[in-house]
Amino acid sequence: MFRDLLSGLLSATLLATAGAAGQAQSRPRFDAFEVATIKRADPDLARFIKMQSANRFVAHNHALRTLIAAAYDLPPEAISGGPSWVDSDRWEVLAKTPGDVRPYLDEQMVMLRQLLRDRFKLTFHRESKEFSIFVLTLAAGGPKLKDSTISPDATPAGPPLVAFVVSPAVVRLPARYTTMGEFASLLQRSPLDRPVVDRTGLHGRYDFDLEFAPDESLWGGILPRPENSDKPSLLRAMQEQLGLKLESTRGPIDALVIDRAEQPTSD
Repeated sequence: MFRDLLSGLLSATLLATAGAAGQAQSRPRFDAFEVATIKRADPDLARFIKMQSANRFVAHNHALRTLIAAAYDLPPEAISGGPSWVDSDRWEVLAKTPGDVRPYLDEQMVMLRQLLRDRFKLTFHRESKEFSIFVLTLAAGGPKLKDSTISPDATPAGPPLVAFVVSPAVVRLPARYTTMGEFASLLQRSPLDRPVVDRTGLHGRYDFDLEFAPDESLWGGILPRPENSDKPSLLRAMQEQLGLKLESTRGPIDALVIDRAEQPTSD
C-alpha cells in the first residue's frame, strides 16, 4: 500500500533542461519526436520526465493525466473528463528528439503535446474555472536564494533533475538551475493540490535546498506528520529557508477538459 502511495509522491517532476544561449550548433525544429515508443509500466517508487542525453527523452511511470499536466503546465486537479484509465494506467515513453542539440524545456513540451495528440488521440477543450490557488511571493526580508552555478551544457543530459525526495520522516528538494516559474509548476503538481502562480518578480536561475516534514495538507493527506518531528512544515520551511511564501486566495484558471482519449497500442 505504502509503495503504491509513494509511486505518486516522487512525481511532479520538473524537467531539468534548458539550453544555454549561444550554442554552436544550429537548432532543429522541435515540433515532434523523431521516434517514440510507448509501453505499459508497472508502478514503482519513481515517476519522472527528463532528458537522459542530448536527444533521448524519457517519461517514466506516468498516467495520462500527469503527462497532460506536465505538457500543459497544469496541476492534475485542473484537468477533468476522460475515461477512468487516464489515472489508473501507467506508461513508459522513450523518444528520440531531432538532431543532436538538447531541446529546451518548452520545446520538449511541444513534442510531448504532439505525442499525446498522435498516440493517445487526445482532444480537449478549455474552460475558465474558479479555483483555490496559491500565489508564490517574497517573504519579509527578501529571498534567500543563490544564483545557480550549474552549467546547462556540462553534460549531454543537461542540469540535474529537480524532484522531491520523499520519505515518511522528511521531504527534501535539492533544486538546481531552477526558475521560480519552474518551482511554482513543481509545487502545483506535487505536493500541493491547487494551482500555484509565481508573483515573486524573480527572473534568474537558482540553486537551493528545501527540507520539511510531510503532513496531512500535502499529497492528498496520505502521509501524516511524523511524531516528535523537529522539521518545519512546507510553508514555514519556504519562509525560513528560501525567503518565499505561499498566499492562499481564489482566481480563474484556464482548465482543461478531456473530450477524447484512447489507449495507445504498446510498442
